[in-house]
Amino acid sequence: MIVETSVAGKVFFTKPSDGKNYVCSASALNSNSKQMAITAGHCVHEGNGGNWMKNWMYVPQYRNGDRPYGTFVAKQMRTFNGWINDGDLNWDVAMVTTWPQGSDKLVNRTGGNGLSWNYSREQDITINGYPGNKDNGEVQWYCEGRTSDSGGKLALGCDFGGGSSGGPWMRVFDQSSGLGQTNGVMSTVNSAGVNKSSYFGDSVKQMFDDQGSVT
Repeated sequence: MIVETSVAGKVFFTKPSDGKNYVCSASALNSNSKQMAITAGHCVHEGNGGNWMKNWMYVPQYRNGDRPYGTFVAKQMRTFNGWINDGDLNWDVAMVTTWPQGSDKLVNRTGGNGLSWNYSREQDITINGYPGNKDNGEVQWYCEGRTSDSGGKLALGCDFGGGSSGGPWMRVFDQSSGLGQTNGVMSTVNSAGVNKSSYFGDSVKQMFDDQGSVT
């Protein structure tokens, strides 16, 4: 089933180490700046002492090449040192301040989710993203279910493949508004189709506080 929301979108970037173009997913996150998106750490930085991604852009509610809300280019990216230095998937979270389009800021144009942190790892969750194994990643997909604790991470069997990384894991998602409370972001998928997210605790809230006013 496909339910699209303007608060989620597709990410395009270039990886410095090989010069190739890649895709991820992300979502708008409401903050003081109204300019912030949240995604996975590996969608902004190579990890393990690598480099920051280049040519990073976020396209809300992308669909088969259409960009109904335009393209928001990264101004400043932030992720955890645990990902930057060690590639530790417990820290696979990033927040990106985007450039406005003229006078239009991201959240003012598309809406933005709230942030949840320190909740139980068992939650009713809606995940949106652009998995490459469904519609070639050209259409936004969603998955619903109750997460479980998997080694401290959140786990849900959505079988969302590459390209869905960084897509929001939302508590209390409201289909009528297309908004919820971001409680995780897509990080990995295993051979059994189980997806995982880093846990959102105090450190994620601190990242939000540190980046959320950056303009």
